[in-house]
Amino acid sequence: MDRTTEGWVCGFLGVLIFSGSLPATRVAVSGFDPLFLTLARATIAGILGLALLAALRQKRPARNDYVPLAIVSLGVVVGFPLLTALALQHITSARSIVFIGLLPLCTAIFGVIRSGERPRAAFWVFSMLGGALVSGYALIHGDSTSLLGDVLMLGAIVLCGLGYAEGAKLSRTLGGWQVISWALALSLPLTAGGMLIALPPVWNDVSTPAWLSLAYVSLFSMLIGFVFWYRGLALGGIAGVGQLQLLQPFFGLTLSALLLQETVGWQMIAVTLGVILCVAGAKRFAAPPRAATIRSENG
Repeated sequence: MDRTTEGWVCGFLGVLIFSGSLPATRVAVSGFDPLFLTLARATIAGILGLALLAALRQKRPARNDYVPLAIVSLGVVVGFPLLTALALQHITSARSIVFIGLLPLCTAIFGVIRSGERPRAAFWVFSMLGGALVSGYALIHGDSTSLLGDVLMLGAIVLCGLGYAEGAKLSRTLGGWQVISWALALSLPLTAGGMLIALPPVWNDVSTPAWLSLAYVSLFSMLIGFVFWYRGLALGGIAGVGQLQLLQPFFGLTLSALLLQETVGWQMIAVTLGVILCVAGAKRFAAPPRAATIRSENG
């Protein structure tokens, strides 16, 4: 298997693992406070990541890597897990997956900002159309109890897109799995200390599915999925492998329907398909025309 093929396989496995994150979080918040859940999953994954770095004797990041690692931690270690856990107290995992359809686009936008690329005008047309689809769906089908959940999900997507883009860029020099491991390890003092403060007063009412879901989001969503994902980005290319995120809403909706017996209406599927088409169009026009690129390279 060549490096490019291995990258696509790793990227696909990462997306498949991430697809179970929201349904698992939905189950976990039935037994755990969202803040404790966020800190616990990060602490468990952080301990494992630190052990992995020590066992394989990885050198410490360079001084200029610490700020990007802090951004990765803010986005995918704390921000996205906490905001999604809070959101899933108000909305179903199926509804939240509609917003996940915007994640590839958000990642691309932050990638454009961080790399200084000049996307074509069509990129922004598709970007605004995708945002309008999601916003329109939330307004038409939302209510006073789900509006807060929708806002929290939008915030989670923004932070996650930032963390993905920063981590993808950093993985080129630091290594794929090392990025998430160092981000988890560096945030471990904060997450572990916070977890001890936020410990539940009683544990008797925590169901077995909630415990299993905590295990899933700690081991797979926070660490193992990122090992595959960042390795896939490093080997297969960020632009190419990143498009595999377009499959995540399909996998997530299927899991919500099969495992949680949540209703997935045709409107939700239609919006998800529309968002995916907008993301695909935006990615196609994210790079400037070839002629403009050649002129820029020639000064």
